[in-house]
Amino acid sequence: MCPVVLALRDRGIETIVCVTGQHREMLESVLSSFGVVPDYNLAIMKPGQTLFDINISILEHLRPVLEVERPDLVMVHGDTTTTFASSLAAFYLQIPVAHVEAGLRTYNIYSPFPEEFNRRAVSIVAKLNFAPTDTAAKNLAKEGVDPASIYVTGNTAIDALQYTVKDDFDHPIIKWASGSKLILLTAHRRENLGDSMRQMFRAVRMVADHNPDVKIVYPVHLNPAIRELVDECFSDIEAVKCIEPLDVVDFHNIMARSYLVLTDSGGIQEEAPAFDKPVLVMRNTTERPEGVEAGTSKLVGTKCEGIFEQCNELINDSYAYKKMANAMNPFGDGKACDRIADIVLKELECVK
Repeated sequence: MCPVVLALRDRGIETIVCVTGQHREMLESVLSSFGVVPDYNLAIMKPGQTLFDINISILEHLRPVLEVERPDLVMVHGDTTTTFASSLAAFYLQIPVAHVEAGLRTYNIYSPFPEEFNRRAVSIVAKLNFAPTDTAAKNLAKEGVDPASIYVTGNTAIDALQYTVKDDFDHPIIKWASGSKLILLTAHRRENLGDSMRQMFRAVRMVADHNPDVKIVYPVHLNPAIRELVDECFSDIEAVKCIEPLDVVDFHNIMARSYLVLTDSGGIQEEAPAFDKPVLVMRNTTERPEGVEAGTSKLVGTKCEGIFEQCNELINDSYAYKKMANAMNPFGDGKACDRIADIVLKELECVK
């Protein structure tokens, strides 16, 4: 959303930024990278809280902000609990909602969880739906969303790369992996916790064991349950370096210099192809089928053997690697924020 904020302000639109404060350290690094200072920080996060706690806290803390500011439009992004709860708060106060990255679907309500529910629920109340692709727009239309509210804009995540990727970037991880094929690993999905994630980590170990020319870097999510599993699975292997979460600049630049990406994330499925990096998605479903159809990403499930085989093929088969690396990224041209800001400006002028 940061490049969206910048594009809105470039057009003279008064833009008030409110964050919920999830993972404060990671949030601050993102905001500082774009020079965006929040007007409100709800600071809702507490140790051990549940989805119940997060929803209740956002509703309680956001209500007075909306009542004081009375915005003409509330803009939310993606499929987080913040997105759902904020849209619900705006709906209760009858404030129009604009949904950035609208229309992504797996049509499995528990995969990913709770994100699939969140994004579907927001589509019920959104007045403006900014779909990143034609497929996402068709999903919305199929569900009965007003076609006049749907705009295909591309994804703002691609726009963000223009602000973060640098030619002169350097980092200890780049030096550590010099002369090796660097694999960037991310794993954090709630539905993968437990046996699925343990199998994913076993596959990563097998990849490292069978390929001495490979180094794997894993910026570990802050979830304590994930960190406990990381200590169990990776404490004794030198080829896998587990590090603290990276700020957005470091993350994007390391991704740009990696060999391939192994992930259960969503947004990375869009970002990595912008750097011509194959993406192996450790999930059984994806709300971004365009990447699979285009050949930039591949669903490899959560079973150890399947992940290992697919990853090993890309490491050792140059034809298979180039086929994925050279596929065209279907997620945008880096101009999504300008399109969104122009539509919002027109909408607000109609309100006046």
